[in-house]
Amino acid sequence: MNATEITNHYAYRIQWSPEDAEYVGTVLEIPGLNWLDATPNGALDGIRKVTQECVDDMLKHGEQPPQAFADHHYSGRFNVRIPPQTHRRIAMEAAEEGVSLNRFISDRLANA
Repeated sequence: MNATEITNHYAYRIQWSPEDAEYVGTVLEIPGLNWLDATPNGALDGIRKVTQECVDDMLKHGEQPPQAFADHHYSGRFNVRIPPQTHRRIAMEAAEEGVSLNRFISDRLANA
């Protein structure tokens, strides 16, 4: 895969930066990489360009670029350790709502 194919799957975000008084473009797969611009489109173009340059450089030096979150396989399962008191409380809340603990937590995470 070349840099363009890799970076086309990356997750880009454009948001206003009050501190910089410009839009900042970031890429989730490479934390710390960003691009400032006066327009949202300019910020997106800039972050995509600098991301491609970064991935090109990684490939030239035999490094493995980060995999795009879009290309990860997610099983839909993960384990979370919580204090017993919290476990009891949310189990009781789930019972009060008449749903399983799994459904209760899934709904809460989906609406967070």
